[in-house]
Amino acid sequence: MTSPMRPSSPHPAVVFAVILVAIFLLHLPLLQLPYFWDEAGYYIPAARDLLLTGSLIPHSALSNAHPPLVMAWIALWWKLVGYAPLVTRTAMLVVSAFSLLGLFRLAQRAANTPVAIASTLCAALYPVFFAQSSLAQVDLAAAGLTFWGLCAYLEDRRMSVAIWFSLAALAKETAILAPVALAAWELVRIVAPRFVDFGWRSASSAAKQGSAETAASAAEGMGNDRVGTGALARPVAQSATVRRMLPLLVPLIPLALWYSYHYARTGYVFGNPEFFRYNVAATLNPLRFALALGLRLWQTFGYLHLWLLTLAMLLAMLLPPVKDHVGTRDHVATAAPACPERSRRGCPVERSSTDIERQRIPIPVQLVFFVVVAAYVIAMALIGGAVLARYMLPAVPLVIILAVSTLRRRLRYWPVAIAVIALAFVAAWFWNPPYGFSPEDNLAYRDYIVLHQDAERFLEARYPMAHVLTAWPASDELTRPWLGYTTRPMQIVRIEDFSLEEVLSAADFRQNFDVAMVFSTKYEPAHPLVDRWKKWVDLKRRFFGFHRDLPPAVAAQILGGRIVYSQERQGQWIAVIEMEKEEMRDARNESTPQRAFIAHYFVSPDVASAAKWSTALVRNRIATRFTRYGFHFHCFTASMAACCSSSGPSAAVTVSTSPVFPITR
Repeated sequence: MTSPMRPSSPHPAVVFAVILVAIFLLHLPLLQLPYFWDEAGYYIPAARDLLLTGSLIPHSALSNAHPPLVMAWIALWWKLVGYAPLVTRTAMLVVSAFSLLGLFRLAQRAANTPVAIASTLCAALYPVFFAQSSLAQVDLAAAGLTFWGLCAYLEDRRMSVAIWFSLAALAKETAILAPVALAAWELVRIVAPRFVDFGWRSASSAAKQGSAETAASAAEGMGNDRVGTGALARPVAQSATVRRMLPLLVPLIPLALWYSYHYARTGYVFGNPEFFRYNVAATLNPLRFALALGLRLWQTFGYLHLWLLTLAMLLAMLLPPVKDHVGTRDHVATAAPACPERSRRGCPVERSSTDIERQRIPIPVQLVFFVVVAAYVIAMALIGGAVLARYMLPAVPLVIILAVSTLRRRLRYWPVAIAVIALAFVAAWFWNPPYGFSPEDNLAYRDYIVLHQDAERFLEARYPMAHVLTAWPASDELTRPWLGYTTRPMQIVRIEDFSLEEVLSAADFRQNFDVAMVFSTKYEPAHPLVDRWKKWVDLKRRFFGFHRDLPPAVAAQILGGRIVYSQERQGQWIAVIEMEKEEMRDARNESTPQRAFIAHYFVSPDVASAAKWSTALVRNRIATRFTRYGFHFHCFTASMAACCSSSGPSAAVTVSTSPVFPITR
């Protein structure tokens, strides 16, 4: 059992209020933004269906079998306050603050209050956590409830363990990983107790050495409610371990009941068949697992400046633990002559000081954290079609706690290191990395929303009755005014994305739409680190649904239209293309064939003005441009000068779209 909290420890209500006010102020400019990506595609429609019809199974979107706890929370706020993005995002900030409070309590139990404060600060500022804090998605809520469950597990409060982990599983089904992994760990403690015996011995060693002052100081360094002498830090009987396992298995019951209900209503257990295929069936490939495992490890230890914290932790481990001066004591000198028994006046006195090493998180607790992190890294590499960083939210804050505790233990001026890392996290809110990432992982999602807001307002004002060619999620934004982008639904023709294959296919039925709204469906850095490696790009196409969107000018030429609106923000772009009349398009195509224009578009001005270069050099420059966009081309030698001349492209340049890569979402 753990000791009761000290009066000096901040009250949880005070900590919650401080966290909520702080994150609310930080998110204030974002609270009225319309809904973004998966918010608009699933979670908001599901919550709205629950509000309007009381149905736990959404009917305005194909069910993904996600448990309904978070959607019910959002629907409750709408019922009490009203339907608006401000209400939704405020409700999610309350969830975020509660999650950070759980993280604070967990770090306080595992380490001490200074580590808890620093860990909570770093987690709140970590770009993925910060961006997800106000988005209506389920991953952060599941992570927060998992933190509360872990805290109860360290305190050996079995009823609370069952409740918190059950709520986490009802927030998102993958949250079942933590209690199941811990149950497996408890089983290991029964089957192979020697494997974990070293943990409790090292955890209790500090209490067995030195004087009474040393033990008291060590306890102070361990924190207010340190579990170093609790149930995890000593060997226990098998019966006690079994009793600890049972609460960890309880969350399987409500999750099984939810899936049974979902099956009874839809005929599917794990969501619609396409969802199951994309997230499970299509991911069970050894090579894909190895690649995804590397990505998950990067997201856990290095993503968006997290590598700074990991590197600081590794470097700090090369240093000896810091020793704190805990006080002095006066006593009679050892070599002093005998003094009167009732009076020590005149006796020589020596003054000694006590220095205590800063304590680490007990090894058993570190092993618990490691078990949960490993479970998420392996499981999320095995399943999940999209390798999104938010899926790792239950694991990354545990790494942050361990790293912050290590810095405090081994660096005397550790707050300076924490301040530098916190500033790096804040910088990553605005700075997009030199590799592909999801816009929902930092404030790039705001750029996306603003781009789509402006373009769709323009589209609605200028072409209110037009049929619009576009891709998801813009197709939902234009047809569902309650998402916050338009005031009335528009008619859309939907394609999968704006890759060469899809745009060429759309050009074949251009008579079915009047306007096209094209946009970047994936962020592509201007100077990518690894995307120039063709093998890596091919692997991403094969396993992770990677594609490259055609630039607006190229898409306009293929579709036979002209750009009437375009905007760009930090690597993301959007454009509106108005389809030209058939006679104008035919006249233009006679002088500039569409496919020839594609080749000409990617020839830089310096190449176009350098027709005197050798044929091989010109071919290499064009090939470089085409390889970047995944195209295959054949430029005939006899027509090379005409192809690259400033007078315009030649029809001798042909573009082949083979091989065709399947696009999955």
